[in-house]
Amino acid sequence: MRVIAGSARSLKLKTPAGMSVRPTTDRIKETLFNILSPNVYGSTFLDMFCGSGAIGIEALSRGAEKAVFIDDSKVSIQYTNDNLRFTKLDTKAEVLRCDARFSADTLKSRGLVFDIIFLDPPYDKEYEKTVLEQASFCDILKDDGIVIVESGVSTEFDYVSKCGLEIYREKIYGSNKHVFLRKA
Repeated sequence: MRVIAGSARSLKLKTPAGMSVRPTTDRIKETLFNILSPNVYGSTFLDMFCGSGAIGIEALSRGAEKAVFIDDSKVSIQYTNDNLRFTKLDTKAEVLRCDARFSADTLKSRGLVFDIIFLDPPYDKEYEKTVLEQASFCDILKDDGIVIVESGVSTEFDYVSKCGLEIYREKIYGSNKHVFLRKA
């Protein structure tokens, strides 16, 4: 896995061995950032369930002003920190070890608000639903902000209107998809 574009272009990132982290492939990452390209430069970016940090690092490499990385795995946090140091993007990053499902209140209490929020939870466990249904979730998203959820292709998002969000785009890749949300 590598950084696709920007200041850290072509640098290879480390990922944990085994199935505990499911890295987004370079092809899917490139498609995602082609869609997001007008919004990334100068943005504040939140990478929830960050794994190795590859998505947030890609955002920083492409000019995001700041990225916050959240994961509850000690191994994922170590790999994210190592990858940030290796790409020399660590000065623009903050890495938090906590359960992403219940982190919105913590982020809100710290005054953090994001232009782009990316969620890549384990598939088919409804963790994304838990995150999106938090009462304070919309408080950490700027009014014109974007939420992207990577999920299994069969994951339903029919509840998002109750969370104050709406789906405005969906990109299917085969067995997974990206769902693009914004405030309703």
